[in-house]
Amino acid sequence: MSAGYAVLDQRSVVAVTGEDRKPFLQGLVSNDVLRVTPEHAAYALFLTPQGKFLHDFTMVDSDGDPAAILPAILMDAETERRTDLLRRLKMYKLRSRIALEDRADRLLVAVAFGGDVPAALGLPGEAGAARPFGGGVAFIDPRLPALGARLFLPADGLAALEAAGLTRRDAADFDRLRLGLGVPDGTRDLIPEKSIPLESRMDALNAISWDKGCYMGQELTARTKYRALIKKKLFPVAFDGPAPEAGTPVTLDGKEAGEIRSSRDGAGLALLRLEDVQRAAEGGLPFQAGTATLKPQEPEWASATKG
Repeated sequence: MSAGYAVLDQRSVVAVTGEDRKPFLQGLVSNDVLRVTPEHAAYALFLTPQGKFLHDFTMVDSDGDPAAILPAILMDAETERRTDLLRRLKMYKLRSRIALEDRADRLLVAVAFGGDVPAALGLPGEAGAARPFGGGVAFIDPRLPALGARLFLPADGLAALEAAGLTRRDAADFDRLRLGLGVPDGTRDLIPEKSIPLESRMDALNAISWDKGCYMGQELTARTKYRALIKKKLFPVAFDGPAPEAGTPVTLDGKEAGEIRSSRDGAGLALLRLEDVQRAAEGGLPFQAGTATLKPQEPEWASATKG
């Protein structure tokens, strides 16, 4: 696949500005914000106090970028839910010297994928590597480098992608890549106030720092890990038959075994009980969802979450 780019309309940039922006976020989100710099991006979660999913986002610091209006932590929230994220963050502002801004009118979110994207963008290939680009910022996806790069750009910054030799593609092409790799996408695959991060393999996708100290939901997230309490996980699945709608129950031998999440063109993600996945593998039994049969696979990147 040649290198291309797409605009992700379902993601929008929000910003946390001010001198306390890092310590403010450090006590709230799941990853180590102190490691976020203009040269290093991260992926993180905002959880409930009970450790359930609320929001996910990548984030990078614009400090040192001459194009930045003010130094800020830039984050890509889900477009339809960004006001909810800003509202929830505002609840914890108290006396922190920060400001919360919606920058959807100034910056768009794009992805670059296929071919040799790091070379085209002047980036090293490791997860999270970042640099100024096109009046904004480009960084290797901190979840998984195989996803390519993510960019926060002004509208005229897309010309820099064309100049770098990337051709415009449909966002559906990136979605196929994501599903083929088995990577969840926000509320398409996680249910707010219900989903548990480790069920969605967020630890293997670099969303959680285990040594940063306290954050919202940290205690229960750590307990889930160290007590091995996970009974279900997200799996990439291939469909034989029409892809079921999200929320369709998955059955094994006539009994409910999980649920379909996002899908496209014969590939998708499903939350499945681990004991049923093992039973299906040992007995050669098919999973069923609607009129389709499906076959789960263990993601190549997920060895850290096996067990």
